[in-house]
Amino acid sequence: MPDSAAIAALHAAGSAIWVTVGNASEAKLAAGAGVDALILQGTEAGGHRGGLRDDGGIGILALTRLAARAVDLPLIAAGGIADSPSLASVLCAGAAAAQIGTAFMLAPEAGTNPAHRALIAGPAETGLTRAFTGRLARGLINRFQAEHSATAPADAYPQIHHVTSPLRAAARAVGDASAFNLWAGQAHELAQVLPAGEIVRALSARA
Repeated sequence: MPDSAAIAALHAAGSAIWVTVGNASEAKLAAGAGVDALILQGTEAGGHRGGLRDDGGIGILALTRLAARAVDLPLIAAGGIADSPSLASVLCAGAAAAQIGTAFMLAPEAGTNPAHRALIAGPAETGLTRAFTGRLARGLINRFQAEHSATAPADAYPQIHHVTSPLRAAARAVGDASAFNLWAGQAHELAQVLPAGEIVRALSARA
């Protein structure tokens, strides 16, 4: 997280500063440093964990309510938001907006690998792992993740990323979904095969 001096310098250059946090303590710390908005990353979110604490975090609804009480900043909720009811729920909880990722992974504009794309809409379980990069991230559990998560070192980012990168690239090239990271949030089954613009319009209109 940038310190107060760095944030002041960025503000002087005309930049707005948004910081990802995973709990109320981080929200207070970021607010005290002078950031302009907070991205709240619930444990449901796919991909790498943001914030200072490299742990599983808490659910987005609880995090939104706790952050809303702790700070007076615009809050952007992220994690498990893939349909109109989930968007409405975080807006009701105090978020000014939502950040959505996995819900776009089946859109034709997305660069999702075909082998990854084939699993997004199915019932595959997700889990948190350091096996692919050394930093905690949520993805669909495949063979590599199941076999190596328990022994992946906790403080080896980006070294593990560099070690596994050639293996992951080779697996993607041949469509072997058992051996590369399949980042996805817990609500991945709600993703739809629609253009990104239609997804946004549907989420907003129905929420």
